[in-house]
Amino acid sequence: MDTRQTIGWNLRRLRVGKGLSQEKLALESNIDRSYVGRVERGKENVTVATLDAIARVLAVNVAALFEEIKPTEKKPAPLRSGRKARTKEVR
Repeated sequence: MDTRQTIGWNLRRLRVGKGLSQEKLALESNIDRSYVGRVERGKENVTVATLDAIARVLAVNVAALFEEIKPTEKKPAPLRSGRKARTKEVR
């Protein structure tokens, strides 16, 4: 697996683990949502500044995005699509 794919895999794993959508991650790290998707697919050469912004939102060290993927590790599951269910409003 090349470095871009490793970063993308780890980004998705960490993002899903935190329960963040691509849109929420992009908004909080001040980058474009479609760019986040391309990074997760290993299609972008990400700058150090962008990796730093993403890592801050995910509350991890930048090194976590470079962790080697074990051959037996399964692809991270996607988040459930759609909006979150509304909670009852307390009056």
